[in-house]
Amino acid sequence: MDAVTKRHDVALQLTEDGFAFLEGAQLDAMLPAEAIAPEAWNDFAASWDGMPLDTYMADGGRYRRRRFGVFSAVPHHTIRRAPHQPHYQDRDYNTLNGGIERWFEPIDARIAEGLSFQALLGFTRSLFEERAGSIAWHIEAHQFRIETGPDGAGLPTPEGMHRDGVDYVLVLMVRRSNIEQGTTTIHDLEGRPLGSFTLTRPRDAALVDDRMVFHGVTPVVPLDPVQPAFRDVLVLTYRRA
Repeated sequence: MDAVTKRHDVALQLTEDGFAFLEGAQLDAMLPAEAIAPEAWNDFAASWDGMPLDTYMADGGRYRRRRFGVFSAVPHHTIRRAPHQPHYQDRDYNTLNGGIERWFEPIDARIAEGLSFQALLGFTRSLFEERAGSIAWHIEAHQFRIETGPDGAGLPTPEGMHRDGVDYVLVLMVRRSNIEQGTTTIHDLEGRPLGSFTLTRPRDAALVDDRMVFHGVTPVVPLDPVQPAFRDVLVLTYRRA
C-alpha cells in the first residue's frame, strides 16, 4: 500500500470517527525518509530543550514550557510562515486560559524550515485537504513540554476535555522521559467516550476533527521523582482562513 492510499485511509477514518490514532511506524510510512532520519529528527527533537515557561497559566502552574508559530497556506502555493503574533482562544473553548492574547517565544526559524517540521506540515495539509479540498488555511504550531516531579503532576490539558475552536488538530509525540500515564481520551459532542490511547513512542500521533469530538490528556507523573521527567509534543491546528 503506497503512502497516498494510506493517507486516504486515515482521512476516511477521520470522516467516520472524528479521530485517528497512528503509531509512529504508520506515520513514518507516509513521511519522506530524510525527514525521519536520525540526523534530522534528533535535531528537531532537541529544539524542545531550553524552552521558556508558559507564564499565562491561570492555575498558577509552572509545569508547561512552549514555543509558538503561525503559518498560512493558500491553494497551489507552499505553506509560508506568517508574522509572529499572539495565540488567542475564546473562553468558550479554553475556560482556563482563554479570553486574552498570549505571546509566546517563536519557534526557531531553523527548526521551522527543517526537514522534519516541513514534512509534518506537508503531510497534515495533504491529509486535511482530502476532506476539505484545496482551501486557504490558518495554521498554528505549538511546541509543548509538560514537566512533572515531586511537586505534583504535569497537566498536558489543564483545561480538561475540550475543543480548540479549529477544524483539525495533530498531536505528535516527540519525546517522553521518565513519565507514566498521559492517556489521550476522545469524547463525542454529547460527552460519550469514543476511545483512548497513549502516545508513547516518537511520532505516535493523534489526529482530531475538532468540530466532531472533544479531546483531553490525563496528567503525567514521574517514574522516578528525583530525575527529570517530561512529555514533549508538537501540536498543529488547522482552521479555514
